[in-house]
Amino acid sequence: MKPSENINFPAILAFSVHEMKNSLSSINNLIRHLTQQNQLNANKELGQLEFEANRMNNNLMQLLILYKIDESKFTPNVDECFAIDILNAVVEQQASLFAINSLELTIVCAENLICYCDSHLIINAITTVVNNSQRYARTKVLLSAVAEEEGYVRFSVEDDGAGYPAHFLHSNAMDNKVVNLSTGSTGLGLFFVATIAKMHVNGDKKGLITLNNHCPLGGAKFSLLLP
Repeated sequence: MKPSENINFPAILAFSVHEMKNSLSSINNLIRHLTQQNQLNANKELGQLEFEANRMNNNLMQLLILYKIDESKFTPNVDECFAIDILNAVVEQQASLFAINSLELTIVCAENLICYCDSHLIINAITTVVNNSQRYARTKVLLSAVAEEEGYVRFSVEDDGAGYPAHFLHSNAMDNKVVNLSTGSTGLGLFFVATIAKMHVNGDKKGLITLNNHCPLGGAKFSLLLP
């Protein structure tokens, strides 16, 4: 018997990711504490450190969830939620970084708009997109949620950056074509978000995402539609 035959590498990978995620969460909490203690002296270097810790934490969490989905060990915990609560949770996570980088982050959403989703997954999905927008926005990012006539609730993230690259707009986020290491922007985040959207089902409708560069701010517009 080979030594490796008793080793479940996928399980070990999942466990390792979980442990790394916990460590990064601790680092991120420390960064937030230091930022609050030194608010007047907060600088872009500290903000960048928090951003990268957040991004690594989100990437590890996404990897863990995708692994569980692939192993058929994951089901969304769908419940009735207020869309404004989801957007407020995203802003709460991102506010300090936007302030340090002198970026405006605003919300447009009716207080009574209801959606049905796994709020933790959707918060993470939108945060993933906001993290990307923060890197490319010039001055502002807009979060919004509206009810669509077709029976969907549309969450959108818009910015005033240069917009999505052409290969993103012409690829299906569920297709490996969007994952392109040579561009410097792999698309793994969008693959995760599209996967999470698709897991939300209501009757014959499934969640989906759309990407375009047609938004009032002049940059990229991402939308996540929940049935």
